[in-house]
Amino acid sequence: MNQDSKVAVIGAGIMGEALISALISSGVKPELITISEKREDRSTELVTRYSIKQAPLATNVAGADALLLVVKPQDMASVLEEIKGSINPEAVAISFAAGKTISYISNALGTDNPVVRVMPNTPTLVGAGMAAATFGTGVTKSQKNFVLDLLGATGKVIEVAEDLQNAVTATSGSGPAYFFAFVEAMVAGATELGLSEEDATVLTIQTIVGAAKLLDESGKSATTLRENVTSPNGTTAAALASFESSDMHSMVAKAMKAASDRSQELA
Repeated sequence: MNQDSKVAVIGAGIMGEALISALISSGVKPELITISEKREDRSTELVTRYSIKQAPLATNVAGADALLLVVKPQDMASVLEEIKGSINPEAVAISFAAGKTISYISNALGTDNPVVRVMPNTPTLVGAGMAAATFGTGVTKSQKNFVLDLLGATGKVIEVAEDLQNAVTATSGSGPAYFFAFVEAMVAGATELGLSEEDATVLTIQTIVGAAKLLDESGKSATTLRENVTSPNGTTAAALASFESSDMHSMVAKAMKAASDRSQELA
């Protein structure tokens, strides 16, 4: 792939828009990006916002060098059925659907197009995403570099073997929701202690944001940072002891396994 490569974005929801923005950030010219989206008003909105193009699905994939399949897992089969007769035989198909394997996509297409499987997450929307990519047979070096550059523009990216994608889904794919649920619980706990919801929300969010920044930038492990803030018999120690009595580690592991199992079911 080169600077004149054309990119088709199939599905223009929230993640689709984030990827369009990342494509442009990574150096793809807006006029080379074409979306196919069944909601006409949404297509018009994104065409206006990013100066990209829109086209019917079959027309779009016929001329594209890369296809970004940003559709729900349950919609993937019908999309692949619709495009398999029109897809550019030289194009790389990049799936962002949870659970859908490379072999599933290849078999549904019935073509020799190389396939890349990606698990992104929602912080992609603010340029702080975490993505994991698996590259199928036949992906060229230039296609791989294109994918890595694109995902690098959304945050961080790692390459994993496909049999680890369900674990990735349970960790970073679904992970933001675990974080949001914990924030909800902290805000609720703070209000029960007498703080206003507004103050509880500010205190909780800034504490979480600051802790994450400290973890990311200090070079220290989460264990070390936890130990640094935990004085023997102090307030933090009391809170952590309560977590431990509820077996928080097992609770989290069980939840992540449930997410991984569901990802496997979606295949």
